[in-house]
Amino acid sequence: MQQRTMVELMTRLVSTYFELRETARRHLERGLSGRQAGQGMVEYGLILVLIAVVVVLILSTVGKRLNNAFSNVSNALGT
Repeated sequence: MQQRTMVELMTRLVSTYFELRETARRHLERGLSGRQAGQGMVEYGLILVLIAVVVVLILSTVGKRLNNAFSNVSNALGT
């Protein structure tokens, strides 16, 4: 009697294991296709960050030159 209970328990454990494994596999396959789309979004985000950094660097350089130019004009007009 006890041996039959152990066999039933092992059978349930093995079937539960296979069900969980199959569920995890399906979930993983669905997640991988979503990750590929997410990877594209991350790449676009990185490109936008790179463009923003370049624009900030250019504007800071040009901004200093413009500030100097306007200061020169202002000083020239004041004298």
